[in-house]
Amino acid sequence: MAYKLNDRNYYNNREMSWLQFNYRVIQEAIDPNNPLLERLKFLAITSSNLDEFFMVRVAGLKDQVKMNYHEPDTKTQLTPGQQLRGIGELNRENSKVQYEYYHKLKDELARYNIYFRHPHELPEHLRLELEDIFNSEIYPSLTPLGIDAYRPFPKLKNKKINIFVNLSDDIGDQTAIVQLPTVIRRFYEMQDGEDTYYVLTEDIIETYIEKLFKGYRIDRTFPFRITRNADLTIHEEGAADLLIEIERFLKERTKGAAVRLEIDISKDPTINGSFLRSELDLHDDDVYKFDGPLDLTFLFELSSRLKERLPHLVYQPFVPQEPKFLGSQNIYEQALDEDIFFHHPFESFEPIVDFMKEAAEDPDVLAIKQTLYRVSSDSPVIDALKRAAENDKQVTVLVELKARFDEENNVQWAKELEDAGCHVIYGMHYLKTHSKITLVVKRVKGRIVRYVHLGTGNYNDSTAKQYTDMGVITTDPNIGIDAINFFNYLSGYSLKPEYHSLHVAPFEIRDLFGESIDREIELHKENGNGYIFAKMNSLTDKKVINKLLQASQEGVKVDLVIRGICCLKPGIEGVSDNIRVISIVGRFLEHSRIYYFNHNGEEKMYLSSADMMTRNMIKRVEILFPINDPKILDELKSINRLYLMDNIKARAQKPDGTYQYVKNAYEPVSAQDELMRRAESYGREQQVQKENELLLKVRQRFKKRKR
Repeated sequence: MAYKLNDRNYYNNREMSWLQFNYRVIQEAIDPNNPLLERLKFLAITSSNLDEFFMVRVAGLKDQVKMNYHEPDTKTQLTPGQQLRGIGELNRENSKVQYEYYHKLKDELARYNIYFRHPHELPEHLRLELEDIFNSEIYPSLTPLGIDAYRPFPKLKNKKINIFVNLSDDIGDQTAIVQLPTVIRRFYEMQDGEDTYYVLTEDIIETYIEKLFKGYRIDRTFPFRITRNADLTIHEEGAADLLIEIERFLKERTKGAAVRLEIDISKDPTINGSFLRSELDLHDDDVYKFDGPLDLTFLFELSSRLKERLPHLVYQPFVPQEPKFLGSQNIYEQALDEDIFFHHPFESFEPIVDFMKEAAEDPDVLAIKQTLYRVSSDSPVIDALKRAAENDKQVTVLVELKARFDEENNVQWAKELEDAGCHVIYGMHYLKTHSKITLVVKRVKGRIVRYVHLGTGNYNDSTAKQYTDMGVITTDPNIGIDAINFFNYLSGYSLKPEYHSLHVAPFEIRDLFGESIDREIELHKENGNGYIFAKMNSLTDKKVINKLLQASQEGVKVDLVIRGICCLKPGIEGVSDNIRVISIVGRFLEHSRIYYFNHNGEEKMYLSSADMMTRNMIKRVEILFPINDPKILDELKSINRLYLMDNIKARAQKPDGTYQYVKNAYEPVSAQDELMRRAESYGREQQVQKENELLLKVRQRFKKRKR
């Protein structure tokens, strides 16, 4: 069969697809079914997402243009310059909606006597109080930076808010900049009876800025912010110590070229920022003007402050439950009998922490080996590893120093672990180790048992409450041998091992996907029941996409649940009409990766740390692992069906690449809400069972006493 694969109209551009995902986050701020303070947080998430997008993706495209690299992308055939223009157009549309709803949500806060105000809009007694705050707290930390022949344009910090000042005296016009210091807060709260006023620090500085420039007239002020290129190269080749090289790299990142200029034009719509644009070597398309405050990430802190006062305006509290597959016996004893499945944040991450803590203290544990990509700021996992080393366990930890924007934290963790006596590996040459695996080697009744935890998400107890992730603890002998070989490969010098059960990137995971799709096509031709399900964060790899298109054209049904980027367009007649793509954006960040192939009833189910992205499958060390336990397989199939039934938070991609909310005949279903309900229901059942067991013990003791 001649497959239809090469038309650029069958694909979405990666960057435009990401911006569509960020719009879906904005939609959560629009959705009136979400509590008000949560909607504000979604606006903050959108801004935070966009900062990283510009620092990395846009910066990379701008570098290509500067180097006269005009090769089109392999899917949509857009050159770097065309992609930058498309990004500018789509992002301006997104930002317009974002700020429109920022103002609407501000108005909704007014119903609760909460107001955003400029200093001149406050009652007089509060203006006087605010001036005292400026004089005592803000003014001493400010440094006005004049710009002239003797004072060159300053090297402004990445993502920090600045005030641009046009001023004059009898001699002529001058220009200055005042940067908001990191040490001062972003906004101030003022109480007046039942009314609460919030005043942004940049507005306070603008109001009293003449105090910084005595003898001059202030002609105009406006806030601005620059975003710098953070997509710099870590020079691994020849680095005597990668730890030192990473520390050098972190200093260089703050000095990257400007890639975006943001301007607050709410007080003066005529501002064009031409002087700043020229000094920063930016083009018109790099300038974004907003009718409102810059950097809406301050809404995180605002929501946090208000949630105790207005608890009905946040999500109802959800406590992660005890895992359904975790019995009453010790986790190490249970793992000898069966695999144990975990589904966070619906189920607690605590058993994973306990798994580590117990290993650290158990005298029968000989060694612990683990990969760490991102961990929390006060990590109990790190504490357990340090404690294990103190207890003379053989502890080996791969700390990925190249985890983007976590490099500084990971450098610190690496030093602490080394000081505690752990053997620390910094990663692999030119590859990021993104796999999530822990190996505990323990002596059990005179024999050595390998306990392996494999997961889709980081060993981070903080994000485990916000990200949907899955994991398994197993004593499967083949996986245990694979884990030993995997860690030996990372820590020593050897050829890449042959694995029994695990599939390890680079290359192996993509090879498996290709082989599995081909097998599904073959079996479908014979039996007519071909089916593929895949859930992931992003789909970008053209080889895998082409295989999925081939499967669709042969009649195989394909369901894809993809939170973010999807470079495949579904529903194109004769090309991808057997493929459905949905994206779910909701209370929790969808992060688990699930891959399923029907294989005419010989079902193959895998979980992985890897997306179907070229960078994951070719440029990273990732693990894809099989689900062998029939009970866990059934549980995953049930979860998969639930995602496909979602008609509240799910958006379906149309053949033109745009998304619309799913409409189907089911009763209203939110997958995340239903998974919370199931977890709580099972948690209540467990609690009743424990209470009944306790009651039975009490009765038995009472009977003994009577005798």
